[in-house]
Amino acid sequence: MKKIPFSTFLYKEAYRTISFFIICGFIISCKKETSAENKVIPFNNAMQELFVADIQLAITHLDSIALFPIKDTKDHFIQSRKYFKKLEPILSSLDVENYGFLNQPNILKIEEEDFTDIKIKSPSGYQVLEELLFQENPDSLEILKHTNLITNRLKLIQKNTAFSHLKPYHFLWMFRKAIVRVALTGVTGFDSPVLENAVEESKIVYLSLKELLALMQEKFSDKALFYRWNNEIDYTLDQFKGDFNNFDRYHFIKNHTHKQLQLWNETVKDWKVIFPFELALKNNTSSLFSKTTFNINYFSDEHQGNTSLQKIALGKKLFYDKKLSKNNEISCASCHQPEKMFTDGLKTSKGVTRNSPTLLYAALQQAFFYDKRAGGLEGQISNVVENKNEFHTDLKTIEKVIFSDSSYSKAFKKIYPNTKINNSDIRNALASYIRSLLPFNSKLDKNINGLEETLTKNEIRGFNLFHGKAKCATCHFPPLFNGTVPPDYKESEIELLGVPKENDTIDAVISDDLGRYYVYKTPQRKHFFKTPTIRNAAITGPYMHNGVYTTLEEVMDFYNRGGGAGIGIHQKYQTLPTDSLNLDVQEIKDIITFIKSLNESTTEY
Repeated sequence: MKKIPFSTFLYKEAYRTISFFIICGFIISCKKETSAENKVIPFNNAMQELFVADIQLAITHLDSIALFPIKDTKDHFIQSRKYFKKLEPILSSLDVENYGFLNQPNILKIEEEDFTDIKIKSPSGYQVLEELLFQENPDSLEILKHTNLITNRLKLIQKNTAFSHLKPYHFLWMFRKAIVRVALTGVTGFDSPVLENAVEESKIVYLSLKELLALMQEKFSDKALFYRWNNEIDYTLDQFKGDFNNFDRYHFIKNHTHKQLQLWNETVKDWKVIFPFELALKNNTSSLFSKTTFNINYFSDEHQGNTSLQKIALGKKLFYDKKLSKNNEISCASCHQPEKMFTDGLKTSKGVTRNSPTLLYAALQQAFFYDKRAGGLEGQISNVVENKNEFHTDLKTIEKVIFSDSSYSKAFKKIYPNTKINNSDIRNALASYIRSLLPFNSKLDKNINGLEETLTKNEIRGFNLFHGKAKCATCHFPPLFNGTVPPDYKESEIELLGVPKENDTIDAVISDDLGRYYVYKTPQRKHFFKTPTIRNAAITGPYMHNGVYTTLEEVMDFYNRGGGAGIGIHQKYQTLPTDSLNLDVQEIKDIITFIKSLNESTTEY
C-alpha cells in the first residue's frame, strides 16, 4: 500500500471536513424541519470530533512503536508527533497542564512551593521520546516506558477534555495563542531539539488553524474577511520551506504574524465579541514588539490595583530618594542608573555578590532576583529595603520617613485616599514606576513594526541566527528576550549554564554562587539562575550573575563552546545543550550586531 505524505493527508482531511460541513449546512438550510437532528452542528461539537479523531491517530502511531524494532519505529514517532502538533492549538488552550506534560523539555522539573512541598518530577513526553529514539544507542526499555506514558496521557485527554462550555471568545483566544506560539517558540526549535522539525511542524499548526477556521465560517458577517484569512494562511503555508537554519524568522513575524494579529482584531469586531478579561497579551494588540502588546496587570498581584500616571510619578520620586536608606547614601538609582540602562556597570554591585540586572522589562516576569526568591515586584522591594548590604533598614522606618515629609504625605493621601501611609502603598508606588520601564523603542522594534526600514542584512541575519541555529531564543524568548515563557507567560525560567568563577577556558571552575539552591536547599537546583533580558545587553555589561564576562564576544564564545561543559565544567543538570553550536566568526559577529539593534533610549524615564 502506497503511503500518503502526512501534509497531503492533512490537506485531504481538511478538504473532506470542510466539504462535510458545507454540504451539511446546505442540506439543513434547504429543509424546513426544525428537529434537533437537522440543526447545524455547533462549532464546539465539531471541534471535539476532530480533536478526538486526531488524538486517536496520534495514539495509533505510538502503539506501533512497541510492535517493531527501533529502526522501524522512528517514522511512527514522527507521524504521532505531527498529529500532536495538529492538536496543539486546541490542547494548549483547553488543557495547559497536560499539554505541558506532553511537550516538556528533557530536563528535570522541580516545583518548590515551600520547604514542606518540594516536588521533583522526571520529564516525559514527545521531546523526551525524541531524544531517546534518535540517540546513538537507543534504550528499548526507556523508549517503551515513555511511549506508554504518552499514550496513557493522550487517552486520558481524549476521554476527559470538555468542549461544551466554549464560546466564540474562547475560540479567538485559542486561535491567537497558536499564532503567537509559532512565532515566538515554534519556529525557534524550542520543542524539537533533536530533529529540528520546527518549520514542518509550524506548517502543521497552520493547517490545523485553517481547518478550525472553516468550522467558524458562518460566524463571519464580512465574508471577505473569512477569505482574506484563508488567503493569508495559504500564503503563510508557502513560507514553510527549506531547512531549519535557513528559515527567515524576521520577515515571517513582520509580514505574517503581525498581519494575522490585525486580521484577528478585525474578526473580533466582525463577530462582535466582548472578552470577559485580558490575558498576558492585550485583547487589541496588533504587534508583539510594542508598548501596547502586554497587559501589565497580568504580571502583578491582582490586589495591587491598576498602575496610574500619578503612582508612577510618586514611585519615580521614591526611586531616586536616598532618605529611604539607613545612612541616607543610596537610593534605588544607585544600582539601577538610567544612563546605564538601569544597571550600575559594575562586575558585582557594591555590598552584594551578584551583578546588578537591568530593571527594564522587569515587570514582565513572574519571579525576581537571580534566584527567583521574590514572586512580585513589591516583594523584591521589601527584600532590598531589609538587606543589610543595601538599604539596611525596615519598612516601618521608611513609613516614618515618608510620613515626616509633607510633600510625600500629600501625594500619598491623594493617590491612596482610603488608607494611612503604609509600607504596602510605598512599595506599590515604587513598583508602579518600575512597571513603567518598558521602552520598546529599539531599532529592531521600529523595523519589525514597519516604522522604518533601517535594519542591515547582517542585523536581520543575526536575528535569524539568534532564533535558529544558535538556539538563543529557546531561553531568551522574543519579544522580551528574557526567560518568561510565551505564549502563556506564567513562568520565568531558571537555567544551569555552568558559569565559571573566572574568565578561564583552560582550568575553569564553576562559580561559588549556588543560586536557587539557597532558597529551598534543593540539591538539584545548585547553580541555577534566572534568565535575564538581552535587550540593551550591549550596554549592560559585565555579564552573567557574577559579571565574569566583560564583552558580548566572550559571552558568545562561552555559549558556542557548549556552556560550562565546553570549558571543562561538568554539571549533571546543565540545561544548556552541551554540544558546540558550531557558529563561525561571521555568524557570531552577526548575532552581536543583532543584539546591538536592541539598544534603546531611556530619556523618558
